[in-house]
Amino acid sequence: MPDTAAGRRRSLLHETRCRTCSLSSLCLPLALEFEDIDQFDAIIRRRPPLKKGESLFRQDSPFTSVYAVRSGSLKQITSEGGGTEQLTNFYLPSELVGLDGIDESTYPGSVIALETTTVCEIPFDRLDALSERLPELRTQLYRSMSKEMRDDRRMMRLLSRKTADQRLATFFASLSDRFRRRGYSPYSFRLSMSRADIGNYLGLAVETVSRILGRFQQQGLVAVSGREVNILDLDALARLAEEEGCR
Repeated sequence: MPDTAAGRRRSLLHETRCRTCSLSSLCLPLALEFEDIDQFDAIIRRRPPLKKGESLFRQDSPFTSVYAVRSGSLKQITSEGGGTEQLTNFYLPSELVGLDGIDESTYPGSVIALETTTVCEIPFDRLDALSERLPELRTQLYRSMSKEMRDDRRMMRLLSRKTADQRLATFFASLSDRFRRRGYSPYSFRLSMSRADIGNYLGLAVETVSRILGRFQQQGLVAVSGREVNILDLDALARLAEEEGCR
């Protein structure tokens, strides 16, 4: 077989396993003993990379699997009545996608790649069966579901009780913490999402997002160049994010 770029990508995709994955300490297998990881690894389907703008799944399609993000990032969009679209989540490496489809057996939103993204597909029926034999795996699955519920409640508080400045400060402080937990710099990172996406997620007009960013830069909180973000005063940003305020 010729040594083509596509062939090398397929080979790398095939070779990637939970034992050697750099994200295994953050993902579902983190609770498993070394000898149990192979059982979990056996149920995973490695999918070809998603291109930017490509859908992982569409809203209302049948729920069959959850997905662990290996690289890249995704956004979730929910279409409401009248054609209104609400961006409801962003997903980064090691995070699970699709847990919110369990109860109604359909996915409540469309999930779209923000950049070239790779995921591990985990068929839920096989995950559920394996969890019966591996209680540690079930516990970790419950923890992941609990985290998603906490994030949903946090988002509701964010949209109902905080000012526009506090919302954007919360967004940056949360991203900083998510990058830190993955071993990346909590101070310097590139945004994979557009300002329009951020505004949709936070319930703000894109012009408002740009205006607040300018104010944050004047206050010495962040420095922004295109999609490159440098947090200059994380403590002050976190204090602003934690404040209570009225719209």
